[in-house]
Amino acid sequence: MKKGQFTEEQIVRILQQADRGTQTIGAICREHGISENTFYRWRQKFGGLGVAETQRLRDLEKENARLKRLLAESRLELDAAKELLAKKEDALPSAGTGRSF
Repeated sequence: MKKGQFTEEQIVRILQQADRGTQTIGAICREHGISENTFYRWRQKFGGLGVAETQRLRDLEKENARLKRLLAESRLELDAAKELLAKKEDALPSAGTGRSF
């Protein structure tokens, strides 16, 4: 099965179908074409969540990814600035030249 075949809302509905107890877990998995391992992994991640909460979870995950990307970019810029300063310091004449002001 391809990753991402089901949306979070669909996953929550499948989990809610299992919670109703009208069918066995195996029957639900066969009906939707998923393995039982997938079902239990979904239950661990989305168990107890409603459709609205899954939307909020997705939004938070997107925001977290954006913030991680921004942090990585700022660290790269900081590293580049440090390298530039180090090169400039190496190019400047040394401080102990004997001049007095």
